[in-house]
Amino acid sequence: MEMQLNFFCPEIDQIEFDLQSRDETPKFLIGLQAIYKDKKTRETVFEILKELTPKGINPGKGRKGMDLWKIFVLGMLRLNCNIDFDKLHELANEHKTLRMMLGHGKDNDRRYPLQTIKDNVMLFTPEILHKINKVTVDLGHKTVEKNPDEPLNGSCDSFVLETDVHFPTDINLLFDAVRNTIGTVAKLCHDLGLAGWREKKSNIKKVKRKFRKASMVKRSTSKNKEKKAQRVQLIKEAHQDYIDFSQNFLDKAQEIVKLIDVSDDIILQARTFEIQKYIDHGTRQIDQIRRRVIDGESIPHHEKVFSIFEEHTEWISKGKAGVPVELGKRICIVKDQYGFTLHHCVMENETDDQVAVPIVSETKKRFPNFKTCSFDKGFHSPDNQKKLAGILDHVYLPRKGNLSKAAKEIEFSDEFRQARRKHSAVESSINALENHGLDRCRDHGIHGFKKYVAFAVVARNVQILGHIIQQKELKKKRRLEKKYFKELPLAA
Repeated sequence: MEMQLNFFCPEIDQIEFDLQSRDETPKFLIGLQAIYKDKKTRETVFEILKELTPKGINPGKGRKGMDLWKIFVLGMLRLNCNIDFDKLHELANEHKTLRMMLGHGKDNDRRYPLQTIKDNVMLFTPEILHKINKVTVDLGHKTVEKNPDEPLNGSCDSFVLETDVHFPTDINLLFDAVRNTIGTVAKLCHDLGLAGWREKKSNIKKVKRKFRKASMVKRSTSKNKEKKAQRVQLIKEAHQDYIDFSQNFLDKAQEIVKLIDVSDDIILQARTFEIQKYIDHGTRQIDQIRRRVIDGESIPHHEKVFSIFEEHTEWISKGKAGVPVELGKRICIVKDQYGFTLHHCVMENETDDQVAVPIVSETKKRFPNFKTCSFDKGFHSPDNQKKLAGILDHVYLPRKGNLSKAAKEIEFSDEFRQARRKHSAVESSINALENHGLDRCRDHGIHGFKKYVAFAVVARNVQILGHIIQQKELKKKRRLEKKYFKELPLAA
């Protein structure tokens, strides 16, 4: 990775954009240009980006990779445009204006390999992105000519970011576990020259047939008790056959894991750990299927897993019309009166009332001028009312249930009502984040999930910054045009 803290490319300053464009990419690039042109902001961002370099790595040695500015631009663009790495790869090599933003002149035909882009963008961490977001928001406040003494008025709300998983049932989760067990064991045995797992595709098809048979057996709607009992028995037999057949493959895989000596091979340790993980998932699902279908037991919610690939996935019911359940994690954000997202957090098995005080406290640390904030009822608790009042000058947090006389005076006041009317603007910010990446997380693991969210928040703030500058330039251009036409002599 080429470390150029004093990196300066005059071509970036000279890029001209179509100010009439309503597309997100020009707005985003205008925002990036503003970060680049402001010397203090650029130096601060580069200082933060130094943390991308892995410890023990000398950036002056090895093959030439990507400098920090290029990594920053491409990392933000992926979430701003809600695209995958293949699309990002195409844009990085073919999009003329983007390549100018990357610092390439007309004669620079350097191409970026797909894997190079992936490896470098994945070096970002949520902590680095939080720092960059603070710098971006500060520049945004400077651009809107915010008075340093003017208080920041926030709005806080949460939404669900879905993970990239299919709808879970206990039998399809078992199929996921068994097919991945068969696949990983077969590959390992092939590499080590062990026999017995050559028919990988055939074995997976056999398991799938058992799975399909269990999933297709439906409960009887007949009023005849005898027919209902017969159908229940067929369901139990199909499920029992499925879990017995699956258990057979899991037992064989367990024997292979015990057989292999991994004491001196780190790679073998990682591969057997992966196999054991799938075996454990399959064993749990077999136990839950047996308890639910055969024994007629209800499985407690806390014992359920909703994806064997994205284990952090939660089953979330927010009571929205037409959306009975969402599979993912809640995200809480705080935005200000200018539309910038000041701070966010990923809620891990938490409810709104549990994150209200921590997120406001953290936002206050980053932005000392953060004085007021509005919330929905979901954030209310008596303890939150007291603690938030000690952090902020004004708290607009509606109470649940019947209101006391004192609470009515507060919530029926003009100031409280006005703040509540403005609170709906946070829904617009949430909708914009969902349209620019936070509809479904395509990165893996809880760390990738948090990084994905942080990328989207920074990218959205950069786009808002670019939009503000674009509107200013448009107004300036229109004033000049109006002045020019006024000075034209009238036709005879």
